Amino acid sequence: MSDTADCGPVRVSRSRDTSVPGDPAGREWSYRHGVTESAHARKIAFAAFVRRALDDARAMRAWSGTEVSRRTGVSRQTINRWVRGDWASDPEAERVVAFCEGLGLNPTAAFGVLGWDRAATPRSAPGPPPMDPDVEALLRRLVDPTVSDTEKFHIRETIRYLAYRPTLPADVRKRGNRAG
Repeated sequence: MSDTADCGPVRVSRSRDTSVPGDPAGREWSYRHGVTESAHARKIAFAAFVRRALDDARAMRAWSGTEVSRRTGVSRQTINRWVRGDWASDPEAERVVAFCEGLGLNPTAAFGVLGWDRAATPRSAPGPPPMDPDVEALLRRLVDPTVSDTEKFHIRETIRYLAYRPTLPADVRKRGNRAG
């Protein structure tokens, strides 16, 4: 005998979304409109641009958000949406120009951040930081075919140990230097 009673067929009022985010099978949904990483990056960059402009207006001119809105002709709601990066389509060019000119900024800087200005030089990704010569030597040894597998194993184990060991507070490190 079963512990659960059979209540008949289960009725579902609507189909449930069981897709996995990012799964290609869900791409046929009409509301997915192809937001790319570059669109997200543009939102973040423009939000930082607006935030910096507002900070400068507060610091140099003692303007509040309301005063910035009044002087630029762009509503506080719009400015706040820009700061949050909360916009589905690009900001209107006229509003961007009004915002920039009201704050004494060059609109082409904002256009460059938004990716509208073809003449603006695109920001290149920062290059890798310079590598420590000792780390370079270890990497060369790890790819050197004349170094034995045992030696490579010991190099890797030592690197792992050093990379993941907890750092000691400064006062604990200095205890060994005290005179007894």
